[in-house]
Amino acid sequence: MDILKIYDDVQKDVQAIYRSRLQVQVLLSLLEGRKLLSDLRDVTGSTSQALLPKIRVLESNKLIESVDHEYRLTPLGRIISSKIADSIKTMGSILKHKNFFYTHYLEGIPDELLQDIGSLYNSTLISDTKVEIFTVYNNYLKMLQEADEIYGISTIMTGGLADALASRILEGIPVELIISADVMNELGQQVYAEQINALLQNENFKIYVVQENIKLGFTVTDKCISIGLYKNDGITYDPTMDLFSYDDMAINWGKKLFAYYHSKAEEFKGY
Repeated sequence: MDILKIYDDVQKDVQAIYRSRLQVQVLLSLLEGRKLLSDLRDVTGSTSQALLPKIRVLESNKLIESVDHEYRLTPLGRIISSKIADSIKTMGSILKHKNFFYTHYLEGIPDELLQDIGSLYNSTLISDTKVEIFTVYNNYLKMLQEADEIYGISTIMTGGLADALASRILEGIPVELIISADVMNELGQQVYAEQINALLQNENFKIYVVQENIKLGFTVTDKCISIGLYKNDGITYDPTMDLFSYDDMAINWGKKLFAYYHSKAEEFKGY
């Protein structure tokens, strides 16, 4: 499929919609359900005189229709509107968090989830500063303490983090971790091996190992998601900046990311 050829064929129609703020607003608002003309006036902040010509264009293109004095999307309208909404969410998320996405290595996120990066729009970028050098770490520990379920992908391990996870495991909170084989081998040569073996005696704690070198640090709980990435060099993990979100859409996105790596992992039984 030659997408550029298709664009040449339909660019006037595409641009006709995107150039019109009112057409886009009408289509997006009708994704939520039927609307009266008065509702569309409220949504767009426009008068009936400004709206009606745009509505007539959308009707002539079979994207919306009027039923019992209410406007609704046609089946074609639902397709077009959902694609427009996805495009807007994607651009919105990238631009809102550009300081994070532009400066970090994104290859650790599979393509199918990068395509859905708009789900992370309602997130907050937390960064360490020269004054508050543990901002990210403290927010992460707070997230763990509030969680009733914890699912993580770990590329680094510190004493404080290990203790925080151990505390939640001993409290009976379900905790599942995915770690690369290299990290697992490294932990086996440190003080963590004995602690890991002891914690694995708890039924609510599981570790999974993947053979590839995972290029992100990530945790999703029942309430929050935290994403940390490597710097653009793809070599150095950046612990000073994380994307946090308590939004349901972001949490569901995070569960899909964990499931992606979980499908490639094998359960670790102990050293």
